[in-house]
Amino acid sequence: MKKLPFLLLTFAMVLSLCTFGTTGDSTESTALSLAAVSDSTPAAMAFNVDSATAQYLNTLNGEARQKSDSYFEGGYALQVVNLFYGLLVALVFLKLGLGKQIKRVATKVSNANLQNLIYVVLYLLLSWALSFPLSVYTDYIREHNFGLSNLTFVGWLTENLQSLGVGIVLGAPMVMLLYIALRKTGKRWWIWGASGAIIFMMFISFIAPVFISPIFNKYEPLEEGPLKQEILSMARANCIPAENVYKFDASKQSKRVSANVSGFASTTRISLNDNLLNRCTPAEIKAVMGHEMGHYVLNHVYKGVIEFGVLIFIVFALLNWALNKLISARGASWGIESISDVAGLPLLAFILSFVFFIATPVTNTMIRTQEMEADQFGLNAAREPDAEAHVDMMLSEYRKVDPGKWEEIFFFDHPSGRVRIETAMKWKAEHLKDCK
Repeated sequence: MKKLPFLLLTFAMVLSLCTFGTTGDSTESTALSLAAVSDSTPAAMAFNVDSATAQYLNTLNGEARQKSDSYFEGGYALQVVNLFYGLLVALVFLKLGLGKQIKRVATKVSNANLQNLIYVVLYLLLSWALSFPLSVYTDYIREHNFGLSNLTFVGWLTENLQSLGVGIVLGAPMVMLLYIALRKTGKRWWIWGASGAIIFMMFISFIAPVFISPIFNKYEPLEEGPLKQEILSMARANCIPAENVYKFDASKQSKRVSANVSGFASTTRISLNDNLLNRCTPAEIKAVMGHEMGHYVLNHVYKGVIEFGVLIFIVFALLNWALNKLISARGASWGIESISDVAGLPLLAFILSFVFFIATPVTNTMIRTQEMEADQFGLNAAREPDAEAHVDMMLSEYRKVDPGKWEEIFFFDHPSGRVRIETAMKWKAEHLKDCK
C-alpha cells in the first residue's frame, strides 16, 4: 500500500502505525557533576565510548557492509523513481483520458456521493494495475536480490492484493468524504479535509492491532515462561496496561527482527515477531521491548498526532493552492470541471505525493527524534546496552550503518546504527557498575 494509488490511505495509516514524541533534556548542577567525577572508578575511566562503538561497527565489513549500503542507498533513487512513476500514472488518467472513461461509468448512477465512491474504487484498482510492474521490481525482485524476502511470488502477490483490499475498504470512503467537504464547504474545504485526515489517522491507529495487522500475520499469545513474565513485569513497571504479550509470524515474509506496542486505550497490544524470538537472546529481546515500551510511555502516538497534525494542515493548504492553480489553467483539457470534481483525484494524489516527497527531511527528522527518545528510554528500562548494540547491528542488514551527517538527516527515519550504538555505549560508560 505504499505506492501512489493508495497515497491518501497509506499517508494516514503509516503515520498512525508509527510512534512519535518529544522530550526535553535535563541539566545537572555543577555540584552533581563534581560529585560524579569524584566517584569515577578506574574501570569507568578506562572504558572508551568511541572504541567500543567502533568495535561493534567493525563487525560489519567487506561484502556485507557493501551489500547493506547498496540496498539502503538504492532506496534514495527509488524515492525519485516512485515520484516520477506516479506522475506517469496521473498523466495516463488526465492526458490519455482514462479518468474521463471511469467518470462516464461512475455517472451512470444518479447519487453524487455514490458516483464519487465508484470513481475512487475504479481509480484505486486501475492505479494498482498501472503501478504493478514497479511494485514487482521494488517489493519482490529487489527484496529477493538482496536476500531480504522469504515470500514466494504467490505469497507476495496475495499480500499485495490484501493491501489493495484494505486500501479500497478504508480508503475509498475516506476520499468520498473528502469530496463531500470539497463540495459542501467551499474555500474552507482544506480545513475540514485536514481535520478529517487527522481523525482517520487516529481511527486507524486504534483498529490496526485488532483488525488490520492480523490480515497479514497470525497473532497468538506468547508461550508462558520467564521471558513473557519479564516483559510483562517491565510493562507493569512502566504503567503500560497490557495483560498479555503476542507473537506474530513475520518469518514468512522476511528475517527482519521487530516488535511493537501498538494501538491505544482498549486496543493496546505488546507484540514481537518470531524472528526476534528465534534470532535474539533474552537480553536482546528485552532491549528491543524496552525501546517499544518507550514509545507508549512517552506518549509518542498522541504527540505524533499533534506534530503531524500541524504538518497535515500545511500540506492541505498547499494542496488547495496547487489544485486551484492547475485546474484553472488545465482543468478543461483534463476533463476536470472544478476543484470539487472527483475527476481531479489523480491530480490531487500526485500533488500530495510531491509535497510529501519535498517534506521527507522534515518527516524523517520528526520520526527519527522520537525513535532516539525511545532508545534512551529503552536503555534505562532494560539496562542492556550491549544487547541493544547487538540488535542495532542486526538492523544493519538492511539499514546503512554509518551514513554522513546530512545523509542521515535527509534519508533516515530512524537513527543510524552508529548513533544508536554510540548512545548505548555512552549509557554503558555511566553505568559500568550495573553492567554485566
